[in-house]
Amino acid sequence: MIDFAGLETRPAQTWGAVRLVPLVRPEPIRDLRLHAKIYGDEPSLVDLPDKTSYISYIPHAFVASWTTDGTPAAAYGTQLGQPLRHIGIRVRRRMARRVDRNRLRFLPLHLAMEGYLALHFGGPEIAWEEWTHQAVNHGLSPRIEDAYTGAQVRGLDDALRVFEFHPGQCGLMLYVGDTLASAFVVPHPEDYLALHPTLIRDMYGELIYEYAMFYPARDFRAVIDETTVSSLADLRGQAVLREQEWAEFHDSVMAAGVLESATREQAVHRIGRYTLRRFLPSFERHRENHLSEAITDEDGRLAYLKTFRLSESQSRRGYLLDRLAKHDWHLAQTAEALGTDVADLGLRLERAGFGHLLRKDILDAYRKAGRHL
Repeated sequence: MIDFAGLETRPAQTWGAVRLVPLVRPEPIRDLRLHAKIYGDEPSLVDLPDKTSYISYIPHAFVASWTTDGTPAAAYGTQLGQPLRHIGIRVRRRMARRVDRNRLRFLPLHLAMEGYLALHFGGPEIAWEEWTHQAVNHGLSPRIEDAYTGAQVRGLDDALRVFEFHPGQCGLMLYVGDTLASAFVVPHPEDYLALHPTLIRDMYGELIYEYAMFYPARDFRAVIDETTVSSLADLRGQAVLREQEWAEFHDSVMAAGVLESATREQAVHRIGRYTLRRFLPSFERHRENHLSEAITDEDGRLAYLKTFRLSESQSRRGYLLDRLAKHDWHLAQTAEALGTDVADLGLRLERAGFGHLLRKDILDAYRKAGRHL
């Protein structure tokens, strides 16, 4: 579970279907800083830990700089008294790679998405008769998922452009049609000011793209009891009370999905007293499922966070893969655990995009059985 302790919610700002909720740190993190590295329009070859690679368009990366003695760190390129120097970026990139002794470059959201794409990527560990030779020998390769850039999400560019920053702001909860699209947290307010525009370059799920076109943000009106107000001090107190009520409602209701979604975590890289991690959701049906990546200190305090909301179909694929892996990819046992029959499970796999893993004659038999139901 992701812990938002140390971050405070401020009143939301809306633009069309987009609602932006600021997150403020009373005390910023000073010994870890982030800045963006912007790349060109050419696709890049990305290396994965299993020594395979894939082609990816990488609009930007984040570079984390830190100190080991607790002294303040500066975002790279802003230090006074030191000559600026260019960091060479190779064509072949890892998801997280050191570019200097106290500097780590990682690709925002690619780290989280890699964990999802690699989910049970090896395929069946036992060559049950239903699976094709392709499934047994090559697993789920190739594994493909769709996403949209922020520039394709209607109204997001205008919402980010007119957004008013709060003092001490270190993060943002981004909603589209009052559905949580992404959470973004950084260590320091200066980092957020610099990285706020990169939200338009991030990737968002199909659900968010569709909600931006069809579902406007609701209007949450703050109602003040005028009978309790007889002075400016009373009015100020009522305004503060309404802000507290909004923050409590947001944190307990609107943001509950991302707070409770992360159930499985993997440490990716140690950076001083911090750890870069990625999280996978439970893939439970009919609830929010978010991929996420985070940097936390030794006490679990959140320094960096970026999340990606999975669509219902993407959650369904993760759910089916999890259940198959739990039952050693045995279709009959998996079907029994899901409360269905083998033919129905086979058709669910086909609808989820995994039909190529099943032998054609087996899948044809499942289709025939489905037509007779």
